[in-house]
Amino acid sequence: MRCNYACGSGEHTMARRQFLGTMAAGTGAIFGGMSMLARPAISAELNKQQKRVLVFNMHGGLSQLESWDPKPGTPTGGPFRAINTSVPGTQICELWPETAKQMHRLAIVRSVNTGEDDHGKGIKAMMTGRREMPGVENPSLGAVVAKAVSNEASGLPGHIQITAGGGGRANDSAYLGPKYAGLYLGNGQPPANTVRPDAIAAAADEQRNAMRRAANERFLSRRRTAMTDAYTYSYEQAQQLMAQRDIFDVSKESEADQARYGKHDLGRHCLLARRLIESGITYVQVSHSNYDSHNENFIFHGEQIGEFDRPFATIVSDLADRGLLESTLIVVLSEFGRTPNINHLVGRDHWGKAWSVLLGGGRIVPGAVVGKTNDKGTEVTDRQVDHGHLFHTYLQAVGVDTSKSFDIGGRPIPIADPAASGIKELLA
Repeated sequence: MRCNYACGSGEHTMARRQFLGTMAAGTGAIFGGMSMLARPAISAELNKQQKRVLVFNMHGGLSQLESWDPKPGTPTGGPFRAINTSVPGTQICELWPETAKQMHRLAIVRSVNTGEDDHGKGIKAMMTGRREMPGVENPSLGAVVAKAVSNEASGLPGHIQITAGGGGRANDSAYLGPKYAGLYLGNGQPPANTVRPDAIAAAADEQRNAMRRAANERFLSRRRTAMTDAYTYSYEQAQQLMAQRDIFDVSKESEADQARYGKHDLGRHCLLARRLIESGITYVQVSHSNYDSHNENFIFHGEQIGEFDRPFATIVSDLADRGLLESTLIVVLSEFGRTPNINHLVGRDHWGKAWSVLLGGGRIVPGAVVGKTNDKGTEVTDRQVDHGHLFHTYLQAVGVDTSKSFDIGGRPIPIADPAASGIKELLA
């Protein structure tokens, strides 16, 4: 669907030391070690223990009034009704009938106030847990999760983002280094250049890799740096991606599952996300756009949510049925919400003062509703939280002690903003 919007914005458990010690012993040993740890029996056990995070980024700014905090019958409420959910007493907007059936597995925070109405600054705050500051780069949630809870022995990336745009590597890991940067799967397609060209025989390819490993080993013994470590790891990870490329192929899923999720792009992306989560990828992010509805808000949200509701409810149900929801945090977020007041174009504008986030799984208390806004949704009246509190909560929900720090070159850097804390009412 092509949409025109009024907003002109362009921003639309192997320890590292142990692992690097293995590297010092020789690059060939690394490759052999990663291959050994990727054996099915060992991988199955690691996968069983692995914590995961699945984020849905509702790009552009999902309206809280057309989702998790409806205000029907008020001047700001719009035309949609509120419907009952599987949690007695909790209602959401009628645009979400399938998600309503899964609310006993989910929770709502209705009192988010980031005070940020800019697309770029808003998403930076939500994805890093800190406000954007000149000259300061902070790692994204995906990079932090990959660093804090990924099992590096798997050989697969710990941080994958499924987007409608192009593929490649993200630049979102800041001081954690490129090893933890996101891998973009453009339109849900497998990473580029992960198939050996037909013109190169398998034996010749292995000879080339053996020569590369020997050269790397010799170089590392004399002039090893963090940059050479990152290069070596990235190359060996690429080899693992080539060997396990099938995890990106949703055509391997049954016809019935493909039909349940929907044959459209978002349905395919959600099914791919489930496949990646089941394969032990630590952090998966799916983008759905565009909710920046400065005009015709109700038409655009009806169409967008109408596409999103069923595949989202399906993945929640599937993860629960497959025993993965207890180890997988699910988050539905945006960079901000939308104004309670309806503008002259029948749209809603940017609104960071009182909006909502949906989450569930991991340690999140199922069915919980935290916080409240007033009857018109114009301000938070109970349990106000911001991006810092949410960031702590996400990490704590998958077992990360956010009071600790990362050791970056001998300097401790807090995992999450020390000025904030987790939302205790949400955590079991």
